[in-house]
Amino acid sequence: MELLIVTGMSGAGKTQAAKQLEDMGFYCVDNIPPAIIPSFVELSNKSGNELNKLAVVTDVRGGNLFSEISDVLDQLKKSNTSFKILYLDAMDEVIVRRYKENRRKHPLAESELSLAQAVQKERDLLYKIRSSADYVIDTSYISIAQLKEKLSAIFFDGARGVLKIQCKSFGFKYGADTEADLVIDVRCLPNPFYIESLKYKTGLDNEVKEYVMNSNDSTLFSEKIIDFIDCAVPLYAKEGKSQLTIAFGCTGGKHRSVTFAELVCEHLKKQNYDCISVHRDIHKR
Repeated sequence: MELLIVTGMSGAGKTQAAKQLEDMGFYCVDNIPPAIIPSFVELSNKSGNELNKLAVVTDVRGGNLFSEISDVLDQLKKSNTSFKILYLDAMDEVIVRRYKENRRKHPLAESELSLAQAVQKERDLLYKIRSSADYVIDTSYISIAQLKEKLSAIFFDGARGVLKIQCKSFGFKYGADTEADLVIDVRCLPNPFYIESLKYKTGLDNEVKEYVMNSNDSTLFSEKIIDFIDCAVPLYAKEGKSQLTIAFGCTGGKHRSVTFAELVCEHLKKQNYDCISVHRDIHKR
């Protein structure tokens, strides 16, 4: 049986994720208290193959009951129940905006707490479980369709026990990438933005790639980065990590970061890793 525990920040899209997981064949239960999960797993095991893919959503909506989550996870491990944790996240300001737009009450909102304070309180409560999550998806800048694509890439192809790597580009001016395991700042390299003929092109264009890499600094930088990645990635795989996000950041997320995300992605593919490139801010003006 495949057990997926879905948790994360309120307003980060857990309900939407559950809907997408249902479409992928998971039997989903929303807002379940942690203490009930082991009993639910036991019941599901007795159903044979009818409930062989479970996704349970548990979060701070459970109030004080959610405080049992760490003990429940330990209990599942001791009983040799195999499970993965999917954590949905978003930037604080995005979550605040979403709550203001839909006019719903945050689960931790109290008379003496502002909405922003409630969000920070929740983030503090979830810090430990986020650090132990197998998959982290930041929904701050993605659509529902893009969320579905991310979930499909992780769960729908049926591959298990293989490290999935995402080489991602982003622009620091639009905010740091909060779902990345490794963040590499490439703003120290030559910037095509100041070349008029390259300004409106991207790192997917050969002219931009050639400009970025046509310097001794870029060549040395890329060699050192690839050496580091060749050392680090096998260690993540050995640890049993299922998903690794390597994010490359430049100022606007269109030139240098895209060039390096593509370069490293191609290198990892040649090493027979399951790797894709994603460009968060490439279409932003």
